[in-house]
Amino acid sequence: MPPETPSHAIDRFDDDDYPAYTMGRAAEMIGATPGFLRAIGEARLITPLRSEGGHRRYSRYQLRIAARARELVDAGTPVEAACRIVILEDQLEEALRLNEELRGGADR
Repeated sequence: MPPETPSHAIDRFDDDDYPAYTMGRAAEMIGATPGFLRAIGEARLITPLRSEGGHRRYSRYQLRIAARARELVDAGTPVEAACRIVILEDQLEEALRLNEELRGGADR
């Protein structure tokens, strides 16, 4: 594999799906504990990628999802239910986006 150019390496940080954050940093960013991140991983809300050394790495997209789950848990929702709610919210958002795309295409 050819070495990355400096601009390509910087572009990765603009990518919402690039796993740039360690578990400790991710937990700090959303105001949670590493245990919370493990719990939502076990509930299959997010699946962090693993570094070559086996350490969990999180993307900005995953952190937004985790932060939403944390809001629900902080409001008293059990972790498993919070994860299901976030999954359904994400699916609804995607369905609405696709619906809007299709409607836009039909109006042209």
